[in-house]
Amino acid sequence: MLVLSACGFQPLYGERPTTRAETNLPSITVDVIADRAGQMLRNELGTRLDPNNQGLAPQYQLKVKLQESISRLAVRRDASATRANLTLKADYTLQSIKGAAAVYSGSVRSVNSYDILGTENEFGTLAAREEARRRASRDLADQIAVRLALALEQQSRGNQPKP
Repeated sequence: MLVLSACGFQPLYGERPTTRAETNLPSITVDVIADRAGQMLRNELGTRLDPNNQGLAPQYQLKVKLQESISRLAVRRDASATRANLTLKADYTLQSIKGAAAVYSGSVRSVNSYDILGTENEFGTLAAREEARRRASRDLADQIAVRLALALEQQSRGNQPKP
């Protein structure tokens, strides 16, 4: 067991000390992000960064620029598409509230597919696109939260975080 603890092994369900990243994630405020997809992403980030709703005093500010694109796939003979990919790309920057310098920045992307049901069922197509947008927002929030936690942990150990 001594050898395993020296390599950084930590039990999955055992007691472990709280890391600086876990302590600092609830102190990140997320700026408003434009559009409906941005609103979904901001809500998801709030859930990931402060799951217990601690509401700590803000130490960091997260700025996110979101881009959405749709590409049509599976084209029929009549040139109508039956499938589409919704891509969300987020460029983000974490800044300390005390200083304007960026602590960490990066970019993440998520691609989700949905069915295009045709003109007879436009509501179904809109619902499928909205669900793809929701899945993409969850995926981006997960990726950003993990990367921010790693960056804050590296910073606490005196290392420069890498994007």
